[in-house]
Amino acid sequence: MERLLIVGANTRPVAEAAYDLGFEVYSVSYYCPVDFNFYHERRCILKQGPLKSSGRFHESFRPSQLRDLARDFVDEVDWIIVLSGGLPEDFPSRKILGNKKTRRIENKHSLYKKLRGRFKLPATYKLDDIEEAWEIQRQEPGKRFLVKPLRGSGGFGVSLLSDVREPPKGPFLLQEFVEGLHLSASVLSTGRDAITVLTSRQLIDTSIRGWRSNFIYVGNVVPAPYPEIKGIGEDIIESLSLLGSNGVDMVLSSRGVYVIEVNPRIQGTFECAQLSLGINMLSAHIRACEGELVDEPLMRRYAMKRIVYAPFRCQVGDLNFQRVYDIPCKGSIIEGGEPVATLLDSHKNLNILRGIIKRSFGKVIGALTPIK
Repeated sequence: MERLLIVGANTRPVAEAAYDLGFEVYSVSYYCPVDFNFYHERRCILKQGPLKSSGRFHESFRPSQLRDLARDFVDEVDWIIVLSGGLPEDFPSRKILGNKKTRRIENKHSLYKKLRGRFKLPATYKLDDIEEAWEIQRQEPGKRFLVKPLRGSGGFGVSLLSDVREPPKGPFLLQEFVEGLHLSASVLSTGRDAITVLTSRQLIDTSIRGWRSNFIYVGNVVPAPYPEIKGIGEDIIESLSLLGSNGVDMVLSSRGVYVIEVNPRIQGTFECAQLSLGINMLSAHIRACEGELVDEPLMRRYAMKRIVYAPFRCQVGDLNFQRVYDIPCKGSIIEGGEPVATLLDSHKNLNILRGIIKRSFGKVIGALTPIK
């Protein structure tokens, strides 16, 4: 039995897929949900308990913590899959299943320079001073601009320039705001050839407590009926010579499709893809890394993922409901604006699916007790 180490903020979905494939699973993660059962060895950074606060992820988490926690697993395992940014280059490249070097892709300005002139991109500037951003805005009064960190994911720290209250610390990006549908393409690649296996509509919430006005990713609906993004996703991934499963975020506007970001690793749509397509996405990822693409799978069902963020500081009740995953320890305290759980389901009727997820969302919120 081959041994596979999975490293990331939340490894549960990929670890379950690895277990189904017969791997001996080693996991190193930040979160440690109580519904995570499929592992041989597991280490977590976050230690939850009754009446104990889970703290704030963006204040507590550093990718280097995962690297350090995984250090003595590296020699024991045959393969490594990295789900968090800034880490693949810290592990032996011969064991990495996926992209070996990702930092220039994860740096949004470096990516912009790589793709500029070949794809439709929003105007983007790397700046050091917020006053420079306001000067550009004054020169372009008909446009709106976003302030973004050079690195990061999930929409944290991404807001309209007009909504910025505190200037960013250090260099940041000013990017033209493109109004439209937030879409993504999940692309499998051998490094030479690529195929889009799934398109999705991203769910964005700008009212998350503590992150108001930030464009926070809270889930996906798949598939998205916009075939024009499939070819663009493949062209992007092929142009970057990426390997395995990768994601391309785009905005479909009245002026066409704009490429926004590239995620050079397994994406948050992983479970939606498995539910919608009826395939093991980790198997497809590994096969692509070995030089073989799966045949383009057909959609079987609609799938939807929804991350529930705490609307207030709360104590967690019993969340052992259907469709609820990444469940925190019962009785633990979740700070306002932090993730509570993930909702996930599929159905042949999209409207019915939306209703199911909406009711599940209400049940989770109803199981949270506000505390001071």
